[in-house]
Amino acid sequence: MSTLSLVITIVQVILAVGLTLIVMFQSGKSAGLSGAIAGVADSFMSKGKAHTWDAKMAKATKWIAAVFLILTFVLCLL
Repeated sequence: MSTLSLVITIVQVILAVGLTLIVMFQSGKSAGLSGAIAGVADSFMSKGKAHTWDAKMAKATKWIAAVFLILTFVLCLL
């Protein structure tokens, strides 16, 4: 195994653990039937939700998953 493959594999394992943890720490997006009924009111009141902890974690999840996917393709090509 070359040094580059080893480094990418280590980074990928760290990203996999981080992605697992960040997904587990996120709260659920729906509250069952009451969430479906209150969805209209929630969308009206959600102007400031872009700066909440859940929104930041959702953005981090997308970035970590994208980097993980790219590293997976690079590792497959090596």
